[in-house]
Amino acid sequence: MQIQILCVGKIKDAYISAGIAEFEKRLRPYAKVFVTELSDVKIPENASASEELHVKEKEGEAILSNVKEGFFTIALDPFGMSLASEAFSGIFGEAKLSGMNLCFIIGGPLGLSSAVLKSAGKKLSLSQMTFTHTLCRLILFEQIYRAFRIMHGEPYHK
Repeated sequence: MQIQILCVGKIKDAYISAGIAEFEKRLRPYAKVFVTELSDVKIPENASASEELHVKEKEGEAILSNVKEGFFTIALDPFGMSLASEAFSGIFGEAKLSGMNLCFIIGGPLGLSSAVLKSAGKKLSLSQMTFTHTLCRLILFEQIYRAFRIMHGEPYHK
């Protein structure tokens, strides 16, 4: 199984990069996980609502053109479904059974465009709390690792 993490923006914090690198290493026995990191569109200072919409649309175009062909897309969206780790693990079990590859999409600071949200196969919320888009990447990596441990009946909760 292949898992694409498609995201806008670069990681600037060393501790987040180190955490992601650790989970990338831990995931190697389970799946090929790769990151497609897109440049964020500069948000003008004191941007108007229409300027912010334009930024999201430009980022959305870049996102949609970088989803690997044939991958099932899951957009991270605060209004998406909320799952327990065990149910999240079920997504990977279903994908493995059907031979499907997955693409998780993380938007920039302004979120995802309506075009990306409409095209997504699923919308997933990591929490009702607000996180930076870079921290969401680390949380997603940890949850993917946890999902594979659960799926294989291996301990993780300790």
